[in-house]
Amino acid sequence: MARSDDRRAALADAGIRVLAREGARGLTHRAVDAAAGTPRGTASNYFPTRDALISELVARIEQRLTPDPAVHGPLAQQPPTRALFAAYIRDVVARLRADPDISLALFELRLEAARRPDVAESLGAWRRRGFDADVAFNTRHGLPGTRADLALFHYAVDGLMLDRLTVPIDPDTPVDEIVDALVERLLP
Repeated sequence: MARSDDRRAALADAGIRVLAREGARGLTHRAVDAAAGTPRGTASNYFPTRDALISELVARIEQRLTPDPAVHGPLAQQPPTRALFAAYIRDVVARLRADPDISLALFELRLEAARRPDVAESLGAWRRRGFDADVAFNTRHGLPGTRADLALFHYAVDGLMLDRLTVPIDPDTPVDEIVDALVERLLP
């Protein structure tokens, strides 16, 4: 069977939906084929093992969460301030909220990583790359905040997303308001 990048991406997107809706136990090649509307065996043709499928989902999530240059370009032109830092954090949260399946799948992968060292290795490498890129970006643009401060924001955003995707403790407070409060209280 001829392989195409478009079909590979569509299968990975279907896998993300399956993982988000069914959890790690529901992530099978058959379930991905059904979600993608492809003939049985298509997913296993692209991703012969479950580990290969999970690795592809991690890569696809990374692609889909990549910052939009149209958003970051204008931000990069502004002077480095707390308000600018808050704008970047709001963008991160907006990308995570844009498609809840991505965030839910990411949480599922993190839970799976707690049980499976191979998933932990793949997901951990991506998360560390992303965090190191955030630190480098912050430094390059002269934004306030140390490496430890940025780690605190990652922890806070993870908690915020888990709260909003599951059972929010305060659903009436706008997310941007929460992000602004986090920046005000966590950033020296």
